[in-house]
Amino acid sequence: MKLSSALLSLTLLLTTQVIGQTRTITGKIIDDHFYPIYDVGIYNADTILLGKSRDSGIFTVTIPSDTKFLIIAAIALEWKRIEWVANCDKLEIILLNSGSYDFMSARKVDRLRKKYFDKLSSLHQTAFEKDIFNMNKPCYVEKFIPIKQNLDEIHRKRTQTP
Repeated sequence: MKLSSALLSLTLLLTTQVIGQTRTITGKIIDDHFYPIYDVGIYNADTILLGKSRDSGIFTVTIPSDTKFLIIAAIALEWKRIEWVANCDKLEIILLNSGSYDFMSARKVDRLRKKYFDKLSSLHQTAFEKDIFNMNKPCYVEKFIPIKQNLDEIHRKRTQTP
């Protein structure tokens, strides 16, 4: 009898601890033309799938409360790594198209990507004005991640003789 009550107490304690350490994040994902994006993956920093967006671009995921970074990824769109602020539980995200950069230097590719990245704040404001988003600016931090070094490495491997 003591063993079963001890196991019950332990189970309730662990269940309460797990529930208390999660938070629910909701949001909406659109592209740069303000169309909702379906089937976008929401991953943690270890690329473990946490959830996907529905056909209206809306998603809901439950994550551990100590998670600081999320990766938002979809086919043919630039992946986004975001860090959100502590008091934000609603993410409104704009994903940019991932283009093909044939016959361009890695430096030029990053310049073009940075140019589009810099337009995100004005796109977010426009989405707010069109009542697509509820907030006039995102409640997360996003930094531009250059890919020049990766492209240079790919080029170096292609041109090496075996």
